Amino acid sequence: MGMRRWEYGAPDAEKVRALAGELDIPPLVSSLLISRGMDTAKAAQGFLLAKDILSDPFSILDMDRAVERIHQAVDQGEPICIYGDYDCDGITSTVMLYRYLESVGAEVSYYVPNREDEGYGMNCGALEKIAQKGVRLIVTVDNGISAAKEVAFARELGMDVVVTDHHQPPEELPDAAAVVDPHRRDCPSSFKDLAGVGVAFQLICALEDDRDGEMLEYYADWAALGTVADVVPLVGENRVIVRRGLEQLPQSDNVGLQALICACGLEDKPLRAENIAFILAPRINAASRMGCVEKVLELFFCEDEEQAQLLAQEVCGCNSARQKEEQKILEDTARVIAEDPMVLYDRILVLAGEGWHHGVIGIVCSKLVERYGKPCLLVSTSQGEGRGSGRSVPGFSLIDAVSRCGDLLEKFGGHPAAVGFSLQANQVEEFRRAVNRAAAQLSESMPCLSLFIDRTAAPSELTMENIRPMELLEPFGAQNEEPVFALLSCRIEGVYAMSEGRHLRLKLSLEGQGFYAVYFGMPVQSFLYGVGDLVDLAVSCSISVWQEEERVTIRIRDLRPAKLDQEGLLGGWQDYDRCRRGEKPLFAESIPDREKIARVYRGIRSEPAPFGDYGQLFGRMQGEGLNYCSVRLSVEVLRERGLVQLGRSKAGLAARVIPDAPRADLEASPIMKRLQTL
Repeated sequence: MGMRRWEYGAPDAEKVRALAGELDIPPLVSSLLISRGMDTAKAAQGFLLAKDILSDPFSILDMDRAVERIHQAVDQGEPICIYGDYDCDGITSTVMLYRYLESVGAEVSYYVPNREDEGYGMNCGALEKIAQKGVRLIVTVDNGISAAKEVAFARELGMDVVVTDHHQPPEELPDAAAVVDPHRRDCPSSFKDLAGVGVAFQLICALEDDRDGEMLEYYADWAALGTVADVVPLVGENRVIVRRGLEQLPQSDNVGLQALICACGLEDKPLRAENIAFILAPRINAASRMGCVEKVLELFFCEDEEQAQLLAQEVCGCNSARQKEEQKILEDTARVIAEDPMVLYDRILVLAGEGWHHGVIGIVCSKLVERYGKPCLLVSTSQGEGRGSGRSVPGFSLIDAVSRCGDLLEKFGGHPAAVGFSLQANQVEEFRRAVNRAAAQLSESMPCLSLFIDRTAAPSELTMENIRPMELLEPFGAQNEEPVFALLSCRIEGVYAMSEGRHLRLKLSLEGQGFYAVYFGMPVQSFLYGVGDLVDLAVSCSISVWQEEERVTIRIRDLRPAKLDQEGLLGGWQDYDRCRRGEKPLFAESIPDREKIARVYRGIRSEPAPFGDYGQLFGRMQGEGLNYCSVRLSVEVLRERGLVQLGRSKAGLAARVIPDAPRADLEASPIMKRLQTL
């Protein structure tokens, strides 16, 4: 996993006690509220209660024009087409608005473009098909803000367009009957972070002149599903929508939605936002990624329970196919890296492969960002053409880097965190060099992944009495993350495999108290620590039921050697990459001298057992004058000079001093000579 910077919240102890007393909540919970900026009783109560209060839908610019044009179409029987998008946000927006318009007697249809053939947003070919069906009004959901050319073409075909979107608008807005987007620079609305389905929901509220949130009773389930899936901040109105929607989803009257919930094994269970984010939404998105978006739409419009069950299984099958494609691409990327390990030292990881499924490479990018801790761009090539997708780390704008390589690209677009692009396949290597040059110009030192830790804790604090009130903070998601606690200097007492080795269960002790923690997604063969090792844990906690008994489950989010010198690790890691690229390191201590190399030699000689990786070795040898880069380079010099032997064991990377090795001139090392030139 990519190295992460642990960033700690520091709630004031006196404020924690005062807020806990005022609200009659455990200090653990009040510390979480304060670390998230709610340090007064009024602010905390407003967040915790999350009353069903939404802003006036007419505060969004052009909402009045949208309502007027849609009412006209309904009253005059004009055919209306909802133009949606193929992701979960767009699909839920399409279904929700269709259901509403159908209920008020509109003549309504929908159109969702095919991801592979048509791509995102409006296109002129689709508009021609829609016009041929006699449609007079198009209402976009979750798209349209960048479709000025297409909206103009629709008008030429005799159709008006009402745009509802939540993406950042370009300089030129579409010349539409209405352009409803809270991100318009001239829009006075107070809440800007609605998902596409949230904007569509506000449109329904405006059409019903509902200024009190009554429509939540009918549409919160769809709005919540799309809102969580689109990873918008779960604060303010989004928090209201999702809380109500989670209550309604288990009782939804939509036959298809109920069938999908059952197919996922979630029936008769209280739903949480994480169930949407990691179970329901991926299955809906997989349908579009695998080219069968019509299946999920057919499911949600299905009225027959038996047919819905079959469709739900097909949608889940799309997800299984997506997972297989994802695993295949991950294996391919591993082979590409093994053939050219130097790519790992680039600022931005750029990999290409023939025939990689374009609908899946974005997900694989995200996994590689997690694994290597740096931005990643993947390119799928076919018949001389390349289609790419990229994901970044917080703090680095990937679209800025890619846009500096525009002369090599046929098309590109995106935002700081994610991009899409196309180019000629024979330009991939030049693009790799160019985008890394751009990254160097944009940032001398690349940002790294981070993990926010609300506070340190002791196992004695993680009790049912303290953890249950944390449910008041739900739903968890973007900008209201699940709380994370640090348990420092824990001793590993036992390591046990779970689920055929796919997950781990650790027995640990801290300050004389024993406890267990689970490490999901950590295969037993990849775990680099053993009994007796001291580690720092970043954990989340929840209440689970096992054999009809409630208990606190501690889940490990990250794990590293105890008392790790974080800056020495992260700064040294950056410098090691720089040295491998032939660049000057940023820190003087990154270049080892004879004394540092000798310290590392003595450290390896004193090691009783293999170590897992270079990060662990650094954790054991950290001290004044050493960082990750100097430790790693020292090991390489020692191996080059025949003083140390490196190998692999089940416990990970193993180093041992070669007994009776002849004295060696370290200054004669080619590595040392090369480093001196830097």
